[in-house]
Amino acid sequence: MDRGFFQGKRVLIMGLGRFGGGLDSALFAAKAGAEVCVTDLADETELADSFRKLKDCDIRFRLGEHREDDFKQAQILIVNPAVPPDNQYIQMTRKAGGLITSQMELFFQLCPAHIIGITGANGKSTTTSLTAHLLKSGCGQEGVGYDNVFLGGNIGHQPLLDSVDDIKENDIVVLEISNFQLEQLARIQASPDIALITNLTANHLDRHGIFEAYCRAKEGIFQYQNPDAEAPVVSIFNAEDPITHDWHQKYSNDPQRKCLTFNADDVPDEYAAVFGLPGRVNRSNLAAALAIVSCFSINQKRIKAAIQSFEGLPNRCELIAETNGVRWYDDSKATTPASTIAALNALETKRGQTPFIVLIAGGYDKQISFAELGICIAHRAKAAVLIGQTAPKIVEAIKAIDDSDCVIKYADSMEQAVQVARKLTTSGDAVLMSPACASYDMFKNYTQRSAAFIQAVKAL
Repeated sequence: MDRGFFQGKRVLIMGLGRFGGGLDSALFAAKAGAEVCVTDLADETELADSFRKLKDCDIRFRLGEHREDDFKQAQILIVNPAVPPDNQYIQMTRKAGGLITSQMELFFQLCPAHIIGITGANGKSTTTSLTAHLLKSGCGQEGVGYDNVFLGGNIGHQPLLDSVDDIKENDIVVLEISNFQLEQLARIQASPDIALITNLTANHLDRHGIFEAYCRAKEGIFQYQNPDAEAPVVSIFNAEDPITHDWHQKYSNDPQRKCLTFNADDVPDEYAAVFGLPGRVNRSNLAAALAIVSCFSINQKRIKAAIQSFEGLPNRCELIAETNGVRWYDDSKATTPASTIAALNALETKRGQTPFIVLIAGGYDKQISFAELGICIAHRAKAAVLIGQTAPKIVEAIKAIDDSDCVIKYADSMEQAVQVARKLTTSGDAVLMSPACASYDMFKNYTQRSAAFIQAVKAL
């Protein structure tokens, strides 16, 4: 497949979205000479940023609704990953004989470079960014074997399809790949040349129903790796995660792939000493990135310098302010209980024997258990301020711990949550906004939630 395949075709983009995937697909199809229509249930106001970038293109928009005729007449339907595969409109296009595809599928079919794919429940964005950062330290060096590193996928960062012509055979692409994107790649039986999974904890059960189905979607990153490809096939697993450890045993029986594992304890002391991100979970992310980098011949001094210069990603346990001796952390990207547990454990969690963290948590209900989070909050936080749909469930999980002294408060908005949290702190405390949930009950996305938190903190 190439751009010429789209020339003159009726292409429908289902889901413009706010993180660039639909935007990228629309730009690609328009430049390829297709007759492009974008349809999204959100309206122009909600999609303002993406809409503005497309307004000068020859693209028709159907916003605030879906129309059956658009799907029945589409020759190619490019579907946003957030849309379930059994969606009724997708079935209309399929029944009419149209091609169903996605941004990620098209990229895998068009990209000439070697692809590194990273998935997992938690830590995948940091691991993906860190991997690209370390690999860039070897660009153009003798014996390393590649020229440029491109970063993208579920992490956003830069368009994939719109930049595919700039990617050459001797480059490397590092992608964060979500479970939804892996489901789409399974349609064409595609997997990256080097695949890594950070860990597995329950997530997206509102879509998958059961944890086992979520795990099956994640395992797709390994299932379709092609041993006949020119690039070596490498599969990398977290040795500390029981499920991925079992997968390592399973795939190690395949003589046509190289299987590696990583462990937070694998990180050499000289690397750990210069790594700026706190906690064992971030050391595990570093171990994962180093496992990938070990597949390339990069000078160790360059790797160490790159580790030292790496800065954490926005909205991931990011220190945004310190006022009256209280530190305020934005961890809005923590959309699962496991990621909030990691954040609570990453901070210095005790002053003497007294917890000093005030946690702001709660949000959209993805039908995930909060039992383990309740234990962690009870033992690690001095107080919890709960917001959103899941607030009662989190309170119930905390109260289930008999020996907890954690103070529990409710808030109706992020602004109110910040004000309540301030009253619960003293100098030396930390306020951690780590929701453990998606944002859709109160916000458009986690970045809007982050902006609301930061604005409220600045107003103090």
